[in-house]
Amino acid sequence: MKTILALFESLGAILRNTHVVYTSGKHGNAYVNKDVIYPHTEAVYRLCFLMAKQLENAGIDVVAGPAMGGLILAQWVAFHLSQLTGREVLAVYAEKEGEGFAFRRGQDKLIVGKRVLVVEDILTTGGSVKKVNATVRADEGHLVVVFALCNRGCVTCEMIDSPLLYTLVDINLQSYEPDNCPLCHDGVPINMSVGHGKQFLLDHPELAHLAPK
Repeated sequence: MKTILALFESLGAILRNTHVVYTSGKHGNAYVNKDVIYPHTEAVYRLCFLMAKQLENAGIDVVAGPAMGGLILAQWVAFHLSQLTGREVLAVYAEKEGEGFAFRRGQDKLIVGKRVLVVEDILTTGGSVKKVNATVRADEGHLVVVFALCNRGCVTCEMIDSPLLYTLVDINLQSYEPDNCPLCHDGVPINMSVGHGKQFLLDHPELAHLAPK
């Protein structure tokens, strides 16, 4: 874990001592920036190998991930599983559709009756993965396990309706409701480069003083 955490930090994927707005709407002083990982193909290759290696004997037929980040992970994890097992493991991705997700372009047919691994980059509330899991089941796939690069929200199997949950890194980042955020109270500027800070300030013009100078 220390080695993987060090890799995240070396890529600048873990931001500390900042003021961010998470997807959930809560605020915090740290952020896991998955987007800086993906340009580094060697790092992604290595991380996905570590994920695949742990599931080498799980009999996975298909790796699925939510677009966009999960799409990249699904490709590489499926590649490594194919290499490790000596048989083709397919990669598919779920696209947002209304309030949920859907496998389109004929990919829904590829998971019928198959043992499916769902991959994700960052788990915060687990909401997206739970919706993908529901879609896998609706399309008659057999959900075996969810595997995430990082669990930063103390997400559990029960929260995402999965029989198993694996992660490479677990980071417990403290978060606050907007109305009870000590960072807002202390006037700490909101980070606009990551998270949803920009939209938060647009929705709350009375907090314009929290915009970066």
